[in-house]
Amino acid sequence: MRRVLEDEEYLVSILQEGKDAFATVKSMGPDLLILDLKLGDMSGQDVLRQVKSDPTTADIPVIVYTAAVLEAEEVSHLIESEPQFYTAVHLLRKPFELTALLDKVEELLDTSGHSSH
Repeated sequence: MRRVLEDEEYLVSILQEGKDAFATVKSMGPDLLILDLKLGDMSGQDVLRQVKSDPTTADIPVIVYTAAVLEAEEVSHLIESEPQFYTAVHLLRKPFELTALLDKVEELLDTSGHSSH
């Protein structure tokens, strides 16, 4: 995934653990966050909640992805039940085509007013 994004000339930063994810997102201010819901040390849903709860990070578009059917349904329900809170959050279920990811990245960056590439 990283290589595909970098091939499209996106600057990519990878975090392996969730515990520092929110602090890093807050300090870096990325144009877009791609979040795996299965993090080793904490729930991706918790990271998502932190990002969307903070005024400095709430507007960052987020693509969440998972292969876990139950978790995907939980996140889908959260997004549907609180669309104002989970604004600009999009769910991709694994497996997905990398072209689908790229299309969603371009769409979100164009919509949020950030220049792509």
